[in-house]
Amino acid sequence: MSSVAVIDYGMGNLHSIAKALQHAAPNVDVRVVSDKKSILSADRVVFPGVGAMRDCMHALQATELNLVIAQVAQTRPLLGICLGMQALLTSSEENGGIECLNIFPGQVKHFAEDLCAVNGERLKIPHMGWNQVEQQAHPLWDNIAQNSRFYFVHSYYAQPEDSAIIAATTEYPENFACALAKDNIFAVQFHPEKSQIAGLQLLNNFLHWDGQA
Repeated sequence: MSSVAVIDYGMGNLHSIAKALQHAAPNVDVRVVSDKKSILSADRVVFPGVGAMRDCMHALQATELNLVIAQVAQTRPLLGICLGMQALLTSSEENGGIECLNIFPGQVKHFAEDLCAVNGERLKIPHMGWNQVEQQAHPLWDNIAQNSRFYFVHSYYAQPEDSAIIAATTEYPENFACALAKDNIFAVQFHPEKSQIAGLQLLNNFLHWDGQA
């Protein structure tokens, strides 16, 4: 039986993501774990996260899970979700500027405070709700229709240095990267565990992915 480790570093809706993973692929052993050995023994790893980047990085560094994630990024399929995606970049504007894991060169930017829709309506921060996602070819989009809707909750967005790693975009109101992919790493800004059928399909695809594009 294949296994997936959901990294527990004190931040993230771990019960929700673990339950969604189990529902997406009942034949996979889902583990919510915080120790290096359990994480590195799993076939695949999920790096979730909600909350503030400062707290995220402090928790990772205090437990040395930042080093474990860097090792996972070199060795097996890794799925970053929401704050877990943002933490993979070089730095974030949040909390006055935070150094992140630098696995994907780039910055995490705050949405402008004066965002307006095409009709002039003021857009709220955080960006919260369902948005259509425009995919770029990747195995994790298998059996998911182009422009399927996924659920977002965030005030910051990823701006990678290399546009070639952008695996999907969405609009608020301008296009921004909502999925990044390189080699054995795939990361999403939205919450697949809250995105119903399309989200479960993405999780199922990840749980059967060999890390090859």
